[in-house]
Amino acid sequence: MESVVIMEFYRGKKVLVTGHTGFKGSWMCRVLVNAGAVVGGYSLEAPTNPNLFSMCDVENKMTSVIGDIRDLEKLNNLFDEFQPEIVIHLAAQPIVRDSYKDPVYTYETNVMGTVNICECVRTHECVKSFLNVTTDKVYENKEWEWGYRENEPLDGYDPYSNSKSCSELVTHSYKNSFFNDMEVAVSTARAGNVIGGGDFANDRIVPDCVRAAKQNNKIIVRNPHSTRPYQHVLEPVMAYLMIAEKQYEDKKYQGYYNVGPDESDCITTGDLVDTFCKKWGEGISWINKYDGGPHEANFLKLDCSKLKTIYGWKPRWNFDMAMEKTVEWSKVYVSDGDVVKCMDKQIDEYMNR
Repeated sequence: MESVVIMEFYRGKKVLVTGHTGFKGSWMCRVLVNAGAVVGGYSLEAPTNPNLFSMCDVENKMTSVIGDIRDLEKLNNLFDEFQPEIVIHLAAQPIVRDSYKDPVYTYETNVMGTVNICECVRTHECVKSFLNVTTDKVYENKEWEWGYRENEPLDGYDPYSNSKSCSELVTHSYKNSFFNDMEVAVSTARAGNVIGGGDFANDRIVPDCVRAAKQNNKIIVRNPHSTRPYQHVLEPVMAYLMIAEKQYEDKKYQGYYNVGPDESDCITTGDLVDTFCKKWGEGISWINKYDGGPHEANFLKLDCSKLKTIYGWKPRWNFDMAMEKTVEWSKVYVSDGDVVKCMDKQIDEYMNR
């Protein structure tokens, strides 16, 4: 993956990011603003307080529209005014446990939200490249030892995972029914679990670790034995930008892609917390408080050989480095340091590794 090409390509391009106030969206907007792109965003207010979006110094450098992805009229108005060339769809209700609490909202956001964005792409010829970001949890999970490939059956178990499977199917239908006859190139990207500085979500392991460390408490771990593919947030962000760029230049690159770490970085939650404690220092430790909880897959891996073969892509930071960078950012934040400077430093290090 030639990051220089990505940055040159995006200079002056009109890029619309939905869900831009979220964790991944904030990192993506920072990368795009640094690259000189003309950035638009459509999203609800940032989902947490504190939040990375308000910290990362992009709001005054882009067109930021606060709106609900379920509101087709408002979304359509933004497309009319902004005239995006590239659309990257991140907006979602992203938390498995929240999807059990409010399945209707989860489906409305993740399924009808996708219908709405596809409809706007369909009716705006300015769009040349559209990427719908889903999740590694779209697959029918058989708890097997090897990674899922892009041609495996889609059938997420819980309302979040299932609604993202539906989001994939909506995109496939629009592609077959409309997009194949248009100038627009369309892909979906199924990414694994991301970690990195600035994630303040509830019910996610690394934010829980940082909160506990900040208060000098023991970290409470709900399910230390579940295995997940962990990667630094810059891995999928750069992979999404790469896919969006390549298919913009040639439709042959459109498709369905897994974006995940190498197999050695599919690790248990317990190992993740051990690594966090080691990197953080200060005598921080954790306790196992398995609570039963709602069903979540225990074992989940992705086979990313398609992305590697077609694009020559490979992860740049292994899990150990990803955690190193996460702790580095978090310590800057906890000590009231310059988090924007830290973000830019990490983006630069990632690009020029």
